[in-house]
Amino acid sequence: MQMANYFLGAILFLHCLIAACLAMATTNITTDQSSLLSFKTHIKLDSSHILSKNWSVSTSVCVWIGVTCGLRHQRVTALDISRMNLTGKIPSQLGNLSFLISINITGNYFLGSVPKELIQLRRLKFMDLSVNKFSGEIPSWLHFLTKLQVLYLYTNSFTGFIPPSLFNISTLQFLDFSFNPLQGKIPEEIGNLHNLKILALQDNRLTGVIPLQIFNISTMKIFAFTGNNLTGNLPLNICHGFPRLQGLYLSKNELGGEIPSNLSECLQLQDLSLSNNRFSGSIPGEIGRIRTLQNLLLGSNDLYGAIPRELGNLDNLKELDMGSNFLNGSIPASIFNISSLQHIDFERCNLSGAIPRCIGNITTLRYLYIDTNRLTSSIPASLWLQKDLLGLNLSANTLSGSLPQEIGKLKATYLIDLSVNRFSGSIPSAIGDLLTLSNLFLAHNALQGSIPESMGKMLNLEQLDLSHNNLSGNIPKSLEALKYLSYLNISFNDLSGEVPSAGPFKNFSSESFMSNEGLCGDPLYGLPSCPTGRQKRSKQMLIVVFSLLGITFLILIVTALATYAIGKCRRKYLVENGVDFAPVTTLRVSYYELLRATEGYSESHLLGTGSLGSVYRGTLNNGRDVAVKVFNLQQQNAFKSFEVECEVLRNLRHRNLCKVISTCSNPDFKALVLEYMSNGSLEKWLYSNDNVLDILQRINIMIDVAYALEYLHYGYSTPIVHCDLKPSNVLLDENMVAYLSDFGIAKLLGEGESNANTTTLGTLGYIAPEYGLEGSVSIKCDVYSYGIMLMEVFTRMKPNDEKYSGDLTLRSWVNDSMPNAITQIVDSNLLGPEELSTKKLKCLLSIMELALNCSIESAGERVNMKEVVVALKNIRFQLLT
Repeated sequence: MQMANYFLGAILFLHCLIAACLAMATTNITTDQSSLLSFKTHIKLDSSHILSKNWSVSTSVCVWIGVTCGLRHQRVTALDISRMNLTGKIPSQLGNLSFLISINITGNYFLGSVPKELIQLRRLKFMDLSVNKFSGEIPSWLHFLTKLQVLYLYTNSFTGFIPPSLFNISTLQFLDFSFNPLQGKIPEEIGNLHNLKILALQDNRLTGVIPLQIFNISTMKIFAFTGNNLTGNLPLNICHGFPRLQGLYLSKNELGGEIPSNLSECLQLQDLSLSNNRFSGSIPGEIGRIRTLQNLLLGSNDLYGAIPRELGNLDNLKELDMGSNFLNGSIPASIFNISSLQHIDFERCNLSGAIPRCIGNITTLRYLYIDTNRLTSSIPASLWLQKDLLGLNLSANTLSGSLPQEIGKLKATYLIDLSVNRFSGSIPSAIGDLLTLSNLFLAHNALQGSIPESMGKMLNLEQLDLSHNNLSGNIPKSLEALKYLSYLNISFNDLSGEVPSAGPFKNFSSESFMSNEGLCGDPLYGLPSCPTGRQKRSKQMLIVVFSLLGITFLILIVTALATYAIGKCRRKYLVENGVDFAPVTTLRVSYYELLRATEGYSESHLLGTGSLGSVYRGTLNNGRDVAVKVFNLQQQNAFKSFEVECEVLRNLRHRNLCKVISTCSNPDFKALVLEYMSNGSLEKWLYSNDNVLDILQRINIMIDVAYALEYLHYGYSTPIVHCDLKPSNVLLDENMVAYLSDFGIAKLLGEGESNANTTTLGTLGYIAPEYGLEGSVSIKCDVYSYGIMLMEVFTRMKPNDEKYSGDLTLRSWVNDSMPNAITQIVDSNLLGPEELSTKKLKCLLSIMELALNCSIESAGERVNMKEVVVALKNIRFQLLT
C-alpha cells in the first residue's frame, strides 16, 4: 500500500512539472510574439504589405513570414525580413527575443540608432543590418554579444570611430563596415580576431597606418580597405600572415613603399588591387607565380622600371592595369599569351618599342588602352581581328603606317582613338561598317584623301574628330544622317565645297571647320557664302558643257539601240531553246522543301512553342540555315496573326528586326521562313545557368531593341505597335546583336491615329494598364513593356512571377528599392566584390530610373523611344569612359 502511494505521488509530481513547463513555454512564445508585434508597430511604411497581412495574432508566430522557431524550445531563433522595403525604427522590445541566433534586416530603410536593448541577445551569431539608414556611432556594447560570427553594417550612415572593444569578440569571422563615413584610425585590437575571414572597411574616412597586428590573422581571405586615407607601407612578408588570402583591395589610399615580392606566396590570391596609391619601386616579377590571379590593378602609382615578362605566366588573368606609372622599356610579348585577358591598360607609362605581333593570341580582348606612350612601328594586322574588342585607345604615340580595310571587322567596338600619331594614307571606306561605333578620334595624323561617304552609315556615332590631317574633297552629305553626332572637328585640313546644313550640322559652330580654305556655307560657321551658279559658270564653260552633253547623248542612243537589237536576238534564241524567262522574285520555298528541311517537323528541330504555333530549325536546299515558324491553324487567331506578320514585315527594313526570307501558304498550312539566330532568345540567356550576360552586353541588347522600336514608332509611314514585347521575342545572332521578332498581334495605326482598340492581349506582366483595362493600344504601350523588360533584364526577375500579386509588382518592387537598395534587386551576376562604389553602380541606377520612367502608369507621362535611345547610349558611354 505504501508503495502504491509513493508511485501515485510520483505521477502527480510529473504531471505538475509538465504542466508548469508547458505554461512556461506558452509564456515565453507569448513574449516573443509580443516583441515582434511591437516591432511591427514601429514600421511606418510597409509598401509590399508583407508584415501587415501576415504577422497576426490569429496564427502562430512560428509560421509568420521571416520568422523561424527552434524545434526544441519553440522559441524564435531567426528573424529574416531582408529586402522587404520596410521603413521605420528598431524598437527596444526586440531585445526580448532571448533565443535569437540570427537577425537579417538588410535592404530596408530603418532609421536612427541601434537600440542598446539588443545587448540581451547573448545567443546571437549572425547580425546583418546593412543597406539601411542607421546613423549615430557604432554601438560599443556589441562586444557583449560574445558568440557573434557575422557582423554586417555596411552601406549606412554610421559616424565616429570604430570601437576597439568590438575586437574582443573572438568568434567573429565576417566583418563589413564599408560605405559609412567612419573616421579615425583602425584599432590595433583588431588583431585579436584570430578567426576572421573577411574584413571590409571600404569607402570610409579612415586615416593612419594599417596595424601590423592585422597581418597575423592567418584565416584572412578578403582584406578590403579601398577608398580611405590610409598611409604607411605593406609588410614585406605579408603572405606569411595571410596564407589563405584571396582578395587584397587597397586602392584609393595614400599607401607607399615597395610592393612586397612575398605576395607570390599567397597561392590562392585572385584579386590584387593596389591602384591609386603611392607605391614605388619596380613591379616584382615574383607576382607571375600567382597562377590563381585574375585581376592585377597597379595603375596610378609611382612604379618604375620594366614590365616583368614573368606576368605572362598568369594563365587566369582577366584584367591588367598598370597605367599612369613611370615605367620604361617595351611591352613583353609574353603578356599576349594570356588567352583569358579581357582588359589591358598601359596608358601614360613611357613605354617604347612596337606593339607585339602576337596580340592576336588573345581572343577575349575587350579593352586595349596603351595611349600616351612612345610606341613605334605599325599596328599589328592581328589586332583588327579582335571581333569582341569594345574600346581601343592607342593615341599619343608615334605609330605609323596606313589604316587597313580590316578595321571594318571591329564590329563590336564603341571607341577608337588613334589620334596624335603618324598614320598616313586614306581613311578606309570599310570604317563605315562599324555600326556600333560611338567615338572616333583620328586627329593629328597625316591622313590624306577624302572623308569616306560610307561614314554616313555609322548611325551610332556621337563624337568624330578628323582635325589636323591632310584630308581633301567635300564633306559627304551622308553625314547628315548621323542624328546622334554631338561633336565634330574637321578643322585644319584641305577640305573644300559646301558644308552640309541638315541633321547634326545645325548644332555645330565655326570651330568645327576652321582652317579649310576651300569650304563655304552658312555664315554661322564662319565661312564665306558659296558662289551662285552664275558666278561659277562662264559662257565658254556652258559651250563646253553642252557640247559634252550632246556627244554623250548620241553615244547613249547608239548604245541603247545596239543593246535592244542584241537582246531581242538573244531572247529569241533562248526561248527557242526552252529557257524560262520568268521575272526574278524573292526566294520561293515549297511545303515539301520545308518538310525535308525540318525532317518532318521533328522534335529534334524544335526551337520553341508559342500559343499560335511552333518554330523549327531547318536547312534549305541551298544550304542556308533558317527558322521556320509554323502556325497552328486550329487556334482562332492564327490566320490573322499570319496575315499581320506578313503585312508588317513585308515592307519593314531595319537591322534590328527579324528578317523574313520567305513564306509558305496554302489553305491548310501557313509558315514564315525567318533568318536563323544562332544564339537563341534573350530569355534563354537570362535564365540559363551556363551563360551569363555582363552589364555591357545587356545594355547593348536593350539599345538594339530600342532602335527597333524607335523605327517601328517613327521610322515608317504609319506607326506600328508591337504589342507583345518580352525577352522570348528578342533573338540574338552570332555577334549577340538583338533582333525583335513575333509581330503576330502588332497593330498598324492609321494616318493621324495615336491609338487604336484591340481585343487581343499581349503577355501578362508586360502589358500597359490602359492596354489590359481598356484594350487601348498606342506606341506608349510598347514603351511600358520596354520598361518592364528593362527591369527584368537587369534584375533577372520575371514580371509574371508568382511572387507578384495584388499591389506587389516587379515595378513596385524596383521603385520601392530605389536608390538605397539597388544592390539588392539587380542580378547578383552584375556585382563583383569591389564594384559597389564604381561607375557600374551609377549606371545601374540610371538604367532603373529609365525603366521606371518608361513604365509610369499614365501613358502621357512616359518617355518615348527616341528619348530612351539617347538615354541608354549616354549610360553606355559613361560606363565605357
